[in-house]
Amino acid sequence: MIAAMRGDQELGRRAADLAGRLPDALAPLARIAYNYRWCWYPGGTDVFRSIDEGRWERCGENPVRLLQEASGEALARAAADRALLDRVASLEDAFAADLRRPPAGLVAPERPIAFLCAEYGVHQSLPIYSGGLGALAGDLLKEASDRALPLVAVGLMYRQGYFRQRLDVSGWQQEYWIDTDPERLPAALVRSEDGRALRITVPIRGSEVSAQIWRGAVGRVPLFLLDADVPENGRLDRWITSQLYVADPVTRLSQYALLGVGGVRALAALGIEPALVHLNEGHAAFAVLELARAEVARGAPVEAALEAARQRTVFTTHTPVAAGNETYPREDVIGTIEDLAGELGDPEVLMRLGRYHPEDGQEPFGMTTFSLRMSRSANGVSRRHGAVAREMWRGLWPERALEAVPITHVTNGVHLPSWVGAPMRRLLDRHLGEDWRRQASDVATWEALDRVPDSELWAARREQRAELVEFVQERSGIDRLAERQPRAGIEAAARAFDPDVLTIGFARRTATYKRIGLLTHDPARTLALLAGPQRVQFVLAGKAHPSDEEGKRVVQEMFRFKDAPNVAEDVVYLHDYDLGMAARLVRGCDLWLNLPRPPMEASGTSGMKAVINGGLNLSTLDGWWAEAYDQTNGWALPGEVDPDHAAQDARDAATLFRTLEQEVVPAFYDRDADGLPHSWLDRIRASMRTLAPAFCAGRMLEDYLQRIYAPTETSA
Repeated sequence: MIAAMRGDQELGRRAADLAGRLPDALAPLARIAYNYRWCWYPGGTDVFRSIDEGRWERCGENPVRLLQEASGEALARAAADRALLDRVASLEDAFAADLRRPPAGLVAPERPIAFLCAEYGVHQSLPIYSGGLGALAGDLLKEASDRALPLVAVGLMYRQGYFRQRLDVSGWQQEYWIDTDPERLPAALVRSEDGRALRITVPIRGSEVSAQIWRGAVGRVPLFLLDADVPENGRLDRWITSQLYVADPVTRLSQYALLGVGGVRALAALGIEPALVHLNEGHAAFAVLELARAEVARGAPVEAALEAARQRTVFTTHTPVAAGNETYPREDVIGTIEDLAGELGDPEVLMRLGRYHPEDGQEPFGMTTFSLRMSRSANGVSRRHGAVAREMWRGLWPERALEAVPITHVTNGVHLPSWVGAPMRRLLDRHLGEDWRRQASDVATWEALDRVPDSELWAARREQRAELVEFVQERSGIDRLAERQPRAGIEAAARAFDPDVLTIGFARRTATYKRIGLLTHDPARTLALLAGPQRVQFVLAGKAHPSDEEGKRVVQEMFRFKDAPNVAEDVVYLHDYDLGMAARLVRGCDLWLNLPRPPMEASGTSGMKAVINGGLNLSTLDGWWAEAYDQTNGWALPGEVDPDHAAQDARDAATLFRTLEQEVVPAFYDRDADGLPHSWLDRIRASMRTLAPAFCAGRMLEDYLQRIYAPTETSA
């Protein structure tokens, strides 16, 4: 793994160069900045914020940019702060100890797991993610680091990332993109022995597309990102890594060829021979072709090579939504991978593997279909999603009974240290012990919650809600200025929200099946709730895909009510939802809403993040909530499938507001003489005790190790 180590060394050189521009006392911060371990280590974010809080926010919480841009005065002040320097030294010692730990688990360090994904939500300062898939991938990498699991990750370095969002005064979404300069990210180019950037090439649409490799560090896990924006490529090829999920289908297929084929080639160039390749969604499916091509180059027959590649591949499908299971015309696929397919014999053999009905030459090629056929193991991301996936894809195995369709499930989990707020973390440290983060998947870890005084639990919740309210007041004013709202709406933003009012959150991609429209399905009832004697306040956020006109209209419809009584002060829709905003919302909201139309929710993870912060869930019995809800740990809407969507929406909207009016609001405001809502706090304890161990990333990774990654008789 000499080349992989060279990537480590280049990160070290970048850190040393940055350290040389800082006061000597702050030099360790440069080394810390080049490994994202700081973003989930207690106090890591605060150390950088302490240098210059305003600059930290303007830099998008990018520690490399902060240290490059902070004024000499700010750096000198930080270098003279003895308490800050002690915290920096503690961080550096903890990081060094973490990296010294020996590898653990069933995976040999010389043959790691290779995790391939189109997006990674490691931190908001690395804008190569769009939503839940990326957040899940980032959490898995962090948990793998915490557990010292030998794992390497491969993705793409998008020069513009995913789109940014603004809403106009009517609520219509406007998209724009911002260039990302990789030189200012916590990453470094992997270089060859001669000092030049290491290159790989991938045959795509008749061209040999070159890509350089950026090396990032997520704790102990290396993250390699391929970048086609190099001088050797023509302009069209340089655009392959321009934007995440670019709209043009031919460019999108080129991205997937670079990710899959290029990902395997990059690992080979780095001296890494993975024991197993994990395709996280179908975007990287062409990796199997490169694995097979290498077998053919070693003399294996094509059929045996394809089977050998299949035995080294596992696949996770993340959605039952048709648009998420991408298909492409045969000519576009062949045009993209023609050279590689030619090395594997008859391209039509590969096309049949990607068709639901193999002999139907008119059927498009499906990335999910191909991934399912070419992996030794496949899984959905919740128990219900596993069952839905077996029903969806049963035709690929027509000889099998439904229950024997080879798609299992590993329910998603979230990396608790990344999402827990500081007040709640301090509370858990006091009462559960500081090891709770490493033992989160053990049910016994959470038994001590019953001994946490109500007053302390409520104080932590109030503090986190107050932090969210301050953020909402600041951001909603800026957003309403950008919307060009009348003066009254802008003034209302300054009064928006109260730190002692029940705060309800709904934030996710605004696809129509997510049903944010249930909140205004019965306008009179919505406005009556807002005007009630016991106040409630709603914070909403989310992006619609740029091509999803219907999703944009759903959000715009909500803006019709912005001038109604109480709405301007008690309802905000925040622009440009991202990981940083998500963290603030799940930490501060008292109630988290998730209202998908069953059975379209594969899993969902935002509600899991609310759990660790003492937030409660009111969700449809779909995705993860279908296996989580026990009637004591939150609230639920029915999860049955109903083809009459209008009737279902009317019924579910009525249930939603009845639950809010008759159960949620009364429980929150039922206080004793000391102002403590005991029944609400009891439900928080039940939520954390039952859900935190079951839906943390530690449990998820354990499931992958034992049920997916473990060698099978065929693969061993």
